[in-house]
Amino acid sequence: MQSKSAIWIVLAAAAVTPSVAITQHFSRVQVEMFRALKQQPNDLARYDYLTKVAPFVSDDDQSLALQLIASAENELGLYNEAVRDFPLKSQVIQNLTLPTPDSWQGRDAAEVVANIAAGHQILLVNEAHHDAHTRQLSIELLQKLRDQGFKYFAAEALSTDDDRLTARGYPIFSDGSEYLHEPVYGELVRQAVRLGYKVISYDSGSSDMATRERDQAATLYRKVFAKDPKAKLFVHAGYAHIDKHPGRLGPLHPMAMQLAALTGLTPVSIDQTQFREQIPAEDGPYQSLISAFKPDGPVVLVNRQSGQVWSANPAQYDATVILPASGIGAVESGYLRPWAFVTNNNRNQNMWTRVVNAQRPEWLKLGGLRRPYAISSTLCKTTFPCVVEARLSDESPEAVPMDRYTFTQPETSTRLFLQPGKYHLLAWGLQGALSSKDIEISR
Repeated sequence: MQSKSAIWIVLAAAAVTPSVAITQHFSRVQVEMFRALKQQPNDLARYDYLTKVAPFVSDDDQSLALQLIASAENELGLYNEAVRDFPLKSQVIQNLTLPTPDSWQGRDAAEVVANIAAGHQILLVNEAHHDAHTRQLSIELLQKLRDQGFKYFAAEALSTDDDRLTARGYPIFSDGSEYLHEPVYGELVRQAVRLGYKVISYDSGSSDMATRERDQAATLYRKVFAKDPKAKLFVHAGYAHIDKHPGRLGPLHPMAMQLAALTGLTPVSIDQTQFREQIPAEDGPYQSLISAFKPDGPVVLVNRQSGQVWSANPAQYDATVILPASGIGAVESGYLRPWAFVTNNNRNQNMWTRVVNAQRPEWLKLGGLRRPYAISSTLCKTTFPCVVEARLSDESPEAVPMDRYTFTQPETSTRLFLQPGKYHLLAWGLQGALSSKDIEISR
């Protein structure tokens, strides 16, 4: 049986080459990869397996292997590395003229999107599954939408919406796919529960694109609007599921389009995947937009005269979100080795310092919600790769961690990003626990 999340990763390519994704056939090597991944006991084991097998597969199979590696890196807190290893590029929109600062200005996306959604019953925001940065906006929207009467929150990664999640107050690994193992996705669900949303699952188990779009829409209608016609629903979805017109999925009718037909309502769809950061940076529309508007958080572009919100493809979605570049320091590798001035018997010279500073993107502060906490590979003793993760002290060992980072080599330092509170810090490797300690992040 193929891994469900692995299939989702392949189908994500529909946002890039829909004709390929819709007719996807898996090679013998790819099927074997799916089978082997399903047998791995945890996220680190999946990552370890993929990094060992990827160099030895053919060019045709390596593209899939890199997609799977990027997803695993994202789940393990290696965010820059995930974006680097899967440089997903959306289809070029023909005859598109990019906005310029003389006519448009960047505005806080959460504020503008919440204002647009105020007069509607359905809001859909998409994500790139291997890039947790595309989850920040949805976290920022939760409180604003709840204040407007939005009661239901649907997350694609969830596989359960029973009362145990609400009673527990936080997600555990078994509540959904591997995407949910990523800490920012866990925080998205955790915040939705805390704010009193009715959290629901809606994804389909089908690997057929047409069936999946139909099933997603039907499930949302059945769980929400068939019971509560005046409900207000916030959906966090992947890629082109949010589209209100065919195009990025070829001739298929996307989930949002079918949900609109079932409900008779006009949804608001927000895209975050059309213009994507590349690591290392490449010239193109994304680079042009961030160079022109210099966003310091998720932004949308608003016309200075009319107040119109810019959408790169208005038939499909209502607004285009631009995320700032994650890159600080040596983003190409995820590491920064600072120079030190060293004197020896022969000469003075610049040399690399011994400790590697693993760079993590500043957006992990989530707009000030979280604070950095320094950690080092000493927690791993002599075992690598090694995951260091932090859970709130009152949450179970199965809880999706608040943050995690994977050390792949010794003598490395980095930062976790955590909200104020008491935490249990655990370091573990392929063979089990390595060390632990309790910490507190002050307000």
